[in-house]
Amino acid sequence: MKQTVSTRKVVYAALLTALVYVATMISFPLLGSKVRMANPVSLLGALLMGPVFGGLASGLGSLIYDVQTGYGMESVITFVSKFIMAWVCGKLAFSGGRRADDHKRNVLACTAGAWTYVALYMLKTFLFQRFVYGYPADTVWAAMASKFPASAINAAAAMVVAPILYTALRPALQSMGQLDAMRSA
Repeated sequence: MKQTVSTRKVVYAALLTALVYVATMISFPLLGSKVRMANPVSLLGALLMGPVFGGLASGLGSLIYDVQTGYGMESVITFVSKFIMAWVCGKLAFSGGRRADDHKRNVLACTAGAWTYVALYMLKTFLFQRFVYGYPADTVWAAMASKFPASAINAAAAMVVAPILYTALRPALQSMGQLDAMRSA
């Protein structure tokens, strides 16, 4: 029997896409860096909708932001890396028959997703600096070292904020029957 995706699930994914887009614009300074709220919202989407739809919402929201702010080809890389971040989180939170119902596992899933993104961002920085722009290796390593602290701060913020948001939203969504609607076909 062919399974189709419900209109409601598509609407929820579109809503999360819009939330990721808006969250990308929200930042605040912390320890000489800027903490952006896109990653926590991306991980929240993965906890709410699972790896595929959470990943799509994360990737699309970030891609749209990048396209509108002139990042060009890098927007595709952003889509892939943000999708993978949320996919890793969702896959871990929903593994073994779970449905993001274990707080400790959700924190671990968010941690894995956030650090996956940091690794992908550092890889992108290395590849672009070294092979696209042709900078010497010592310059590339210096650029990566300068970007790592901000990435680590953003990862830590995402690991803390996403599980808190999910824990706060889950009971209300469950009582209204919307959590199951977000996850069902």
